[in-house]
Amino acid sequence: MKSIFGILLCMFLMSSCKDEKKAVDGNEITSEIVEKDSLIYPEETHFKSIRQVTFGGDNAEAYWSFDDKQLVFQSNNTAWGVGCDQMFLMDVDETFKDKTPPMISTGKGRTTCAYFLPDNKHIIYASTHLGDEKCPDTPLRKNGKYIWPIYDSYDIFVADLEGNIVKQLTNEIGYDAEPTVSPKGDKIVFTSTRSGDLELYTMNIDGSDVKQITNELGYDGGAFFSPDGTKLIFRSSRPKTEKEITDYKALLAEGLVEPTEMELYICNADGSGLRQLTELGNANWSPFFHPSGEKILFSSNFEAERGFPFNLYLIDIDGKNLTRVTHGETFDAFPVFSNDGKYLAFSSNRNNGGGRDTNLFIAEWQD
Repeated sequence: MKSIFGILLCMFLMSSCKDEKKAVDGNEITSEIVEKDSLIYPEETHFKSIRQVTFGGDNAEAYWSFDDKQLVFQSNNTAWGVGCDQMFLMDVDETFKDKTPPMISTGKGRTTCAYFLPDNKHIIYASTHLGDEKCPDTPLRKNGKYIWPIYDSYDIFVADLEGNIVKQLTNEIGYDAEPTVSPKGDKIVFTSTRSGDLELYTMNIDGSDVKQITNELGYDGGAFFSPDGTKLIFRSSRPKTEKEITDYKALLAEGLVEPTEMELYICNADGSGLRQLTELGNANWSPFFHPSGEKILFSSNFEAERGFPFNLYLIDIDGKNLTRVTHGETFDAFPVFSNDGKYLAFSSNRNNGGGRDTNLFIAEWQD
């Protein structure tokens, strides 16, 4: 799954953070918060306006329909009658403070990473329900380390907007999840363990012509296509030392990964031209292409001393001009631009009363 916010929130609750300033490429990035009670902090100049969509639970990975009229997102809000992440549908102008959105997954197992298909009438998402209809356990620590389960019961399905599964796209042994669709509407990229490692693959919209895109040891995931469909941006934790390799393989054998050290990589849609985009340290993840195709918006805690805060940053696709976009004290992640480039959906801990809730926000974007 793309979502690691539950684990990261756990890290935050068990650690402390500090406000600080760091120089990156000669530019000073400031962590100071001026107005803690505002939905938009004064430094957040890319947000012309902002609207809170959800008000409870963990809500994340909101993805736009191709016509920008709806979003699909995952939530574990117990007030909505779910025990673990399920998929919900919303119109772009809706707010869910006193009402419940329609659930369009089965309500069984755990689901993740729903994404619209080009017809705006179907979605794809990954689910564990064929393995077990109950919510799978979610281990958070092993030998003192933060971990994240890679459920081998995940497969990728197509469903209509009434929640009916109409097709199963993957049927391999192991983890198949994290699917997203090219803006061109022709390809799906996803992460799978079918090779014995966590690698990226592409397939046609109907599940045919599966091709392996990455082939280096380490977790490659959370991939998205560029606006023109020619490139992929993704996160990766690639072990280098003998100990790192041993530890990675041992965890993977148990269906686990450690998501605390990740960098961003970019490549052509066929896997060629692979290169590392960031070298910041800590966890750099949930990347998404800016509408221009020339920048990447992503979440990172590279400025944090002990895990938090996570904020959003922009970086050019050549790795230059890193700039900070959000200025929260806890968690901003999962940024996704609308197809017309006018709006940004993201998840944040802002305005949650100091609790654990992660809510969805939609901001009007300005460059």
